[in-house]
Amino acid sequence: MQAIVFTNCSLLDTTNGQLLPDHHVLVEGSHIKEVSDRPLKAGTAITIDLAGRTLMPGLCDAHVHVTAVEADFAKIERMSPAYITARAAQILREMLSRGFTTVRDAGGADWGLAQAVEEGLLPGPRLLYSGQALSQTGGHGDTRGRGEDQHPHCFPAVGALGRICDGVTEVRRAAREEIRKGAAQIKIMASGGVASPNDPIGFTQFSLEEIKAVVEEAEAAETYVMAHAYTSRAIKRALAAGVRSIEHGNLIDREALELLVAKQAFFVPTLVTYGMLVKEGLESGFPPEQLVKVKGLHEQALAALDAAHRQGAQIAFGTDLIGPMHRHQSLEFGLRREVQQPAEIIQSATIRCAQLFNRAGQIGVVAPGAYADLLVVDGNPLNDLGLLQDPETHISVIMKEGKFFKNRLS
Repeated sequence: MQAIVFTNCSLLDTTNGQLLPDHHVLVEGSHIKEVSDRPLKAGTAITIDLAGRTLMPGLCDAHVHVTAVEADFAKIERMSPAYITARAAQILREMLSRGFTTVRDAGGADWGLAQAVEEGLLPGPRLLYSGQALSQTGGHGDTRGRGEDQHPHCFPAVGALGRICDGVTEVRRAAREEIRKGAAQIKIMASGGVASPNDPIGFTQFSLEEIKAVVEEAEAAETYVMAHAYTSRAIKRALAAGVRSIEHGNLIDREALELLVAKQAFFVPTLVTYGMLVKEGLESGFPPEQLVKVKGLHEQALAALDAAHRQGAQIAFGTDLIGPMHRHQSLEFGLRREVQQPAEIIQSATIRCAQLFNRAGQIGVVAPGAYADLLVVDGNPLNDLGLLQDPETHISVIMKEGKFFKNRLS
């Protein structure tokens, strides 16, 4: 692969949240070789003059569901795996076209999808998958209606959000199975949820012993646990058991936030999904009996982000969109603008995600040794986050691992 030099760029330094003018970046193979404030010599390298445009790292999304091809999870479980894969491929391509070069799948994706992306068979962001999220019977990963008695146990449908396991022995086995299949992290359902039929939001799920067992298995495999949790009661239980990241957390209170900060855990609010469920949920096929659960959560999402920001929590960027609502992924930037500054939001989608994913220095930065996941933005996103919300217009170059996915400057 021929080396590439980006010259005369305004480099977005995500570590310090500032723009550095007149910089030059050398890409060799899949990684960044050199970054300098002086012109670089690289022999026969291809030179691309950015003429002052912003060069920044590819974006990360810490909470996606790439196999959520429909808004009704129960419907997905009845689909052909081949059909799910075909539609997931489109979702992955569109994520990359928005500038997202690494995403963490929070339930549904497997090693096959990740490998297809890694080998270049499917264009898409780097896929850090959880496999199936672990759920107790009747929990957020149990999509059975009340009249369905057949227990799916440990053989979930391909593309299913979750797998059911009860008791310490079963949750250990389930965690070990997902790790065996290559999961980058383990996801648990620690509270009730919206997209499930039988668990009110206020329910806590799994015993402390069960959660601790999953955390122990993840740590043994040198990874971590992410927990779906809405209420402070559920959040505190998860943090006490050693969970590393709290997903959603709309109903978090000060005591839970103080514990989250003390534990050096991460907070992944997902604002955009609630607004889109309210606006488009019914027409997208989301079950109306589940849509009523969004009431309250929608209003609390921004307040939770504000409280976490004031408390100094480590906040990562996540969206949690499903079905046709995936197309609104970039709107999360604008929603967070009501609480955070543009630099902080960009950091949440770059270095903060890298830290959460245990990939600091590899992604989320433009630095020697990091993957050449790069975006060229026509303008300064630190002044105008709208540039990232309209990637089709304002992102001229999308590069992943040194390969162009989009290049309007060639």
